[in-house]
Amino acid sequence: MSGEQAAPRDAEQLLEEMPCGLLVTRMDGTIVRVNATFCRWIGMSAAELVGAKKLQELLTVGARIFHQTHWLPMLQMQGSISEVKFDVKAKDGRRLPMILNVMRRTADAGTFDEVCAFIAEDRNRYEKELLAARKRADSLVVFEKDRALFAEQMVGIVSHDLRNPLSVVLMAAKALSTRGVDLSEEQAQRMLANITRAAERSRRLVDDLLDFTVARVGNGLSVSREMTNVHLVTEKAVEELALAYPGRGLRHRGEGAAQAYADGDRLSQLLGNLVSNAMAYGDPTRDVTVSSLVEEGTARLAVHNFGNPIPANMLTAVFEPMVRGETPGSAQRNVGLGLFIVKAIAAAHDGRVEVTSSVEDGTIFAVSFPASPGT
Repeated sequence: MSGEQAAPRDAEQLLEEMPCGLLVTRMDGTIVRVNATFCRWIGMSAAELVGAKKLQELLTVGARIFHQTHWLPMLQMQGSISEVKFDVKAKDGRRLPMILNVMRRTADAGTFDEVCAFIAEDRNRYEKELLAARKRADSLVVFEKDRALFAEQMVGIVSHDLRNPLSVVLMAAKALSTRGVDLSEEQAQRMLANITRAAERSRRLVDDLLDFTVARVGNGLSVSREMTNVHLVTEKAVEELALAYPGRGLRHRGEGAAQAYADGDRLSQLLGNLVSNAMAYGDPTRDVTVSSLVEEGTARLAVHNFGNPIPANMLTAVFEPMVRGETPGSAQRNVGLGLFIVKAIAAAHDGRVEVTSSVEDGTIFAVSFPASPGT
C-alpha cells in the first residue's frame, strides 16, 4: 500500500454531516441555513425549512414563550446563550428534547444567529429518573414522619388513657381481696361497678385504637353495607345511649324515607361517638338531639347540642387524632379518637362529616352519604 492517506472531507460536507444540528437564522428567527443532520432529526428537507420556517415555529408552546420572553432579550443583551433545553417538534409530531447553543454575529450581509443543537434524550431520561427518585425519597421521608407520629400517638394514648381505667380495676380488686377489710354490701357493689365501668372503657379504648390503626396505616375502615333502615338504627342507638347518660335529655327525630345503603353497626358506632362528644362538651341542662334524614338520594345523620361553641380555629382540627376539647370542672377525659373515627366511618360510606358551632344555634355534627349504591 502506498503511504498516501485518504483526503479529508471538505468543509461543506463536514458541516452537513456533523453529529449535531446546525442552523443559521435571521434575527426574526427565519431559517437561512440548516445542515442535513438537523433535517434528518425532524424529518424535513432543507427546502421545507430555509426561507419557509422560523426557528420558533418548530418549538412547543412553552418553548415559544421562553423564546419570546428570555431567548430574544438575552441575545440582545449578551449576544449568546448556552445550553438551553427545548422540545423541538418533528414533522411526524414527535417531540425531540434538544440542547441549543446560539451565538449572534454581525457581518456585511447582516446580523444572524448561529444555532448548534444536540439531541438530549439521554439527558432528558436521566432528569426524569432523577426527579422520580427525588419524589420517592420525599415520599419515604413523609412516610417515616407519619410512622413516627403514629407511634408517638399510640404511646401517648396507651400510657395516659389506658392507665386510668386499669388503675381503677387494680385498686378495686386489691380492696376486695384484702383480708381483714370489712366491706358492706353497698361498698362491694360500688367497687364491682367501678371495675365494670373501667373494663368497658378499656374495651372501648382498644376498639378505638384498632380502628385508628386501620384508618391510619390501612386503606380505611372496613364496612359491610346493605340497605338499612337508618331511622330504626338511630332510634335503637339513642335508646342504648340514654341508659349510659341517665339524667341527660337525649331524643331522636327521623324525617323522610328510611332506607339507605349503609353499615348499621358502623352507624351506631358513629352516633355513639358523636353523642358522647355532645354529652362531654354540651350544656347538661339542654337536650341533645339526634336526627336522621333520607331524601333526594342522600342520607344524613346529625347530632345537635347547646353549650360553649367550638372556636373557629378548631373547627377543622377537631377531626384529627389526639385533639381534645376542654371541659372545665369535669374529670371525664376522652381518648381524642372519637371524631377521627367518625370521619373515617363517613369516608368508608363515600360521605363526609361537617360541623357548625355558634352560641345561638349550638353545635351540629352532620354526616352525609349516598343513600343508594353507585350514587
